[in-house]
Amino acid sequence: MSEASEQAGLGDKLAGPLNAIIDKKRSELLPLLVGGAGQATQAALRNDECVRKVATFCYPLLPGLVRLAVKEPVFVNFVMNNRERVLGRLAQQAAA
Repeated sequence: MSEASEQAGLGDKLAGPLNAIIDKKRSELLPLLVGGAGQATQAALRNDECVRKVATFCYPLLPGLVRLAVKEPVFVNFVMNNRERVLGRLAQQAAA
């Protein structure tokens, strides 16, 4: 299996649980991005440290079976590589 198809499969499996976590924990995640709900912007998504904090916060909240299959460094790497798709909705709603 090629690396591109593995990444696509991983994205499909992680996107749903991660979006559910973002929806449930929005008030806790926004301060990790920039320091407040009103300050989360697209610039925060470009800040590696902010995105890494969000990924590290979300990993323990994933379902247990997902955590067994996907280790934390792989998950953090997934979030870093897909930050616009994964966290874009969080920043858009915060800016509104």
